[in-house]
Amino acid sequence: MATKKIRAAVLGASGYTGADLIRLAARHPNITLTALIAKGHAGQPLAQVFPHFATLDLPALVTSDQVDWSKVDVAFCGLPHATAHSEIAKLPERVKVIDMSADFRLRDPAVYAEWYGGEHSATQLLKQAVYGLTEHYAKEIKAARLVACPGCYPTAVLLALLPLAKAKLIVADGVIIDAKSGVTGAGRTLKQNILFSESGEGLSPYGIGNHRHVPEIEQELSAAAGSHVTVNFTPHLVPMSRGELCTCYVALAGKAAAGDLRAALAKAYAASPFVHVVEDGVIPATQHVRGSNLCHIGVFADRIKGRAIVISAIDNLVKGSAGQALQNFNLMYGFDETLGLEQLPLFP
Repeated sequence: MATKKIRAAVLGASGYTGADLIRLAARHPNITLTALIAKGHAGQPLAQVFPHFATLDLPALVTSDQVDWSKVDVAFCGLPHATAHSEIAKLPERVKVIDMSADFRLRDPAVYAEWYGGEHSATQLLKQAVYGLTEHYAKEIKAARLVACPGCYPTAVLLALLPLAKAKLIVADGVIIDAKSGVTGAGRTLKQNILFSESGEGLSPYGIGNHRHVPEIEQELSAAAGSHVTVNFTPHLVPMSRGELCTCYVALAGKAAAGDLRAALAKAYAASPFVHVVEDGVIPATQHVRGSNLCHIGVFADRIKGRAIVISAIDNLVKGSAGQALQNFNLMYGFDETLGLEQLPLFP
């Protein structure tokens, strides 16, 4: 029996998320990479931009208007925020879209305009977009035409907290989130703060009090809690290429204990192939998930009575972006959820 092939285009193929999507999709048995779109590198072979792809037989980079969209079934979008929505709006309705940018994550266009500094130009598509946190929206993702993959920070935070908020085991409002990410989370565009001599051998916070992933986290936690939720979120830049660690400080609700939180998370993810609730006393770490689509979650009792600490670790480019996009692709096309994502973490 012939393997069913889905023809895929990648918008933003010269960025980190686009490149990791290509890396994973190139070995997916049901994907044919038909078009690789990178406006600034159009005409170049992909291996000229990313030499690690030299052994793959892939199409050259092109602009979007050079693509024959009649030969594309699905588009993976790795464009920057505020760019993706206008490009996606131009695509034929028959083409499914898996967007790794921020442009379709927020359901309210007014909230998008507030946090992303401009009006949304495709509000009609916002209404059909499904939030792509795979473990919590699988049913909706399977039937979707447009999936908005979560940001890397929200993925790590929401996987850890959504089951707890839904079960009313924590006070969802006022959670304190201390988040740390590798430098690839800032993208591939040249910025002073991510130069080697600026970010190496140091640790620094950024986006203090106003990081753009905050409304995304609050949107989903509010829906789970059934009331408006505000969080305290501070991200930090860590001098490593990949990885993300989120430490969430929560107040326990009622008579809940840390063990109840762990039990609720274990139950919520019992059938999940990628979310692993670690054993009591085991500390999640980025080096234990690097290069994989895994998320490790640990729960610890705080020395302060009535509080607990929930820690989650992911690879920001895989589970936090390209891997989750491929996981959603599998659901949308009826393939096994783990297809193309079976690789184990790289260690050390």
